[in-house]
Amino acid sequence: MVRNDLYITVPSFFKCPISLDVMKSPVSLCTGVTYDRSSIQRWLDNGNNTCPATMQVLLSKDFVPNHTLHRLIQLWSDSVQNSPESGVSPATTSPSLSQEQARALINNIESRTDNCLDFLSKIIAFAKDSDENREFLAKFAPVIVGVLGNGDGGDPEIEVVEQVVRVLCLTLTEYGDKEEELMRLILKGKRDYLSSIVLALKKGSLDLRIGSARVLQFIAVDAESKLMIAEKEGLLPELIRLVSSETDSSAINAGLSCLIAVLMPRRIKVQIVRLGMVQILGKLLSQSSSSVSITEKVLKLLEMVSTCTEGRTEICEDPICIPAIVQKMLKVSKSATEHAVVILWSVCHLFRVQKAQEAVMKNNGLTKILLLMQSNCSSVVRQMSGDLLKIFRVNSKSCLSSYDTKTTHIMPF
Repeated sequence: MVRNDLYITVPSFFKCPISLDVMKSPVSLCTGVTYDRSSIQRWLDNGNNTCPATMQVLLSKDFVPNHTLHRLIQLWSDSVQNSPESGVSPATTSPSLSQEQARALINNIESRTDNCLDFLSKIIAFAKDSDENREFLAKFAPVIVGVLGNGDGGDPEIEVVEQVVRVLCLTLTEYGDKEEELMRLILKGKRDYLSSIVLALKKGSLDLRIGSARVLQFIAVDAESKLMIAEKEGLLPELIRLVSSETDSSAINAGLSCLIAVLMPRRIKVQIVRLGMVQILGKLLSQSSSSVSITEKVLKLLEMVSTCTEGRTEICEDPICIPAIVQKMLKVSKSATEHAVVILWSVCHLFRVQKAQEAVMKNNGLTKILLLMQSNCSSVVRQMSGDLLKIFRVNSKSCLSSYDTKTTHIMPF
């Protein structure tokens, strides 16, 4: 297949995390993540109360227009439009399709009478036009996904997989509480569609790999689907590669979110530990440039792997991990602090790992635990902090004997 040598690179922060397209009206949630207004509004209207990128529960569903980003996108768009190399002009812009025309394209895709790449490209353009168009397309998911089964027993072209994943990403928010239907279609259909998504993670562009991870996260709706995804040959290494080999925050977020979604059975936790995930998470946690959402997800994953012996061993043996966990306490968010406390409670109190206890003490963890106990934390976190304090009182008598027990002067902020 001959490709045009000209590509226009879109800055990643211009793209909506939901639609993966350049934002027309960027707005920011209380979590600090920015989305295109139509995409996030549809997400909230479907009854969701979480931030799609971070999966944090929203304290407020209000959003604020991001005027600065909007102006930057407009300036960038104008420069692309006016560039003689871009080849973009009003005269060459394709007209919008009607739903009847889109239905005709879908019929052509279903009959497979011709190369469907051109049809899928037009469907993507149709989906970008409006929420109504995306809602319309969501009804035809079996046809769109069916393109991945090319009927000859081989892998579909990566270009075809890319187009299908893009359509699915554009329409994910239109499924509402019907994500199980898409899950059954992809995981339990007559053909092995999951292999096509693994192919996308292995050979696709960065945007395709991000989109594939988002689709997998969306269809991981129950224990069976989580296990089917996690045990698919070659999938976990590719998700870990997405997290570890990219500097793009959207890629890291997508990989972490998908891993959290599928990391339920113990044997899967053991598998990612053996693939070196703890060391990767430790490095991410130690980076001062990591966003709040990435830090929270890293700590959540470490909390999950700390429930298995192999995970605890790697956390305690890694020279970066425990110091980084202690350092993030009380500095990132309430959620991040809670994840950090659970990890430390698991390795230091529940399983009494001496090396972890020493690392916490060496990195001023005792002071942070004392501060945390006086903060507005949950009763569970306060109880865990109390358990940790008892451990350190026993193991570090000299430290606590010289410490003034009247700690009312210490404030968490």
